[in-house]
Amino acid sequence: MSPAPPPDELIPPAVRARLKSLRLRARYAVGTQGIGAHASRSRGSGLEFAQYRAYEPGDELRQIDWKLYARSDRFFVREAERESPLAVWVLIDASGSMAQEDAARPGWSRLAAARAIAACVIDVALRQGDRIGIATLHEDGLRVLPPASSSRQRDGLRHVLNGLDASGQWPHDARLRPLWERIRANDLVVLLSDLFDAGAVEVLTRLAAARRDVVAIQLLAAEERDFPFEGGRRFRDPETGRELLGDGAAMRAEFLERFAQAREALHARLDAAGVRHAEYVLDEPLDAPLQQLFGSPRA
Repeated sequence: MSPAPPPDELIPPAVRARLKSLRLRARYAVGTQGIGAHASRSRGSGLEFAQYRAYEPGDELRQIDWKLYARSDRFFVREAERESPLAVWVLIDASGSMAQEDAARPGWSRLAAARAIAACVIDVALRQGDRIGIATLHEDGLRVLPPASSSRQRDGLRHVLNGLDASGQWPHDARLRPLWERIRANDLVVLLSDLFDAGAVEVLTRLAAARRDVVAIQLLAAEERDFPFEGGRRFRDPETGRELLGDGAAMRAEFLERFAQAREALHARLDAAGVRHAEYVLDEPLDAPLQQLFGSPRA
């Protein structure tokens, strides 16, 4: 498989343009300082004018009131009421089943899509002034980069995404302890996973019960949605190695019915736990689940 492109190249230009309309919104009230799009009252670069203050090194030139400078010959910055930052966590399932891809698009796996969607969430969070962190979940445990909003954080997130590989099974619960220790009340958690592991669903419901604002994006292959197989086929579980032999056409109706039932049961469980959720199928626009979850409501 060819090397994955860096995160800056993971977002196509058309998708990046559409991301500008998105706002990551918290379900719960959060902090009291910073510039994220969340309720509180502090001074910053928001939209509602509050006061002037003297220019300080490091202030953005666009914040200077040039008309006032023309009258006073001094630099003043317009301050506005701004809102509090959100701590955003992107959790990426890196277990073996995330390596699944469609025959029609080799190289575009569930994990590749998860990396690209994660890059989109990172782009939106940093643009709106929120803190963003990441945790990758794989058989050996977790790799955690706590939320921050600095340029160094952006570099760290790129490094984590570049190093992602899908293998093994979902981590045992004991290896997930850093999640419960690091993710705080009212943090926004976005899990990217196929949600085929019961442990992944357990993480979502447990975090939601602990008053974390939890969002799940389930990544599915188009072949799982359509089951287009014909003739004799060998189906292999990438995590357990178990195989199933059968005729694709003969298996289609039963598979699609059982798969639909499993999705309905999953959605019902997530709804009951208060977890917002969306599906992403590998042949859909990259930002489709984010638009569903965070786009402006249509009139």
